[in-house]
Amino acid sequence: MKIKVVLAEDQAMVLGALAALLDLEPDIEVIAKAANGRDALRAVEKLGPDVLVTDIEMPEMTGLEVAAALKISRPAVRTVILTTFARPGYLRRALDSGARGYLLKDRPASELADAVRRVHKGLRVVDPGLATEAWSAEDDPLTDRERQILQRAGDGRSSSEIAGELRLSEGTVRNYLSEAISKLGAANRVDAARIARAKGWL
Repeated sequence: MKIKVVLAEDQAMVLGALAALLDLEPDIEVIAKAANGRDALRAVEKLGPDVLVTDIEMPEMTGLEVAAALKISRPAVRTVILTTFARPGYLRRALDSGARGYLLKDRPASELADAVRRVHKGLRVVDPGLATEAWSAEDDPLTDRERQILQRAGDGRSSSEIAGELRLSEGTVRNYLSEAISKLGAANRVDAARIARAKGWL
């Protein structure tokens, strides 16, 4: 039986290349491709693959949000994060979200197929250099809600837009932003988002 994989990546050329590479493997089959997080989640819930390979930064839902949703709705599906972000904060969040693998895009292509096989067997696969860094990295001080709001603020949304999107009052959004800014020692919301992104907390 082939290992069934769903691929999620918002750059069309990268998505096509990854699918072609994995389809060359005799024991792996890419059964669906998605260009955003929400489509990836739908594909997994509809098709029930063995493994999801996803980028972190994607439209509509991040790869970490998809992994967290699948941890609840489809715990048997193993998630591998494939990203350019070599930051310990992202790795720790990925593992907390239920991901079983974390690989960097600059690794040899053969490592991805190997990672798919290993997580399918129930093993964990983490870039070794990053794993070492993660042990000494400072803890993420943000709550999930602060992260959601700060991410949107960093993307340029106003407090009223964020409030409408998350069904919160504007005052509540401002309070969360103020708390995040204070925790990060930032000058304002843009600075706070920049600091959090640099540390892999967004």
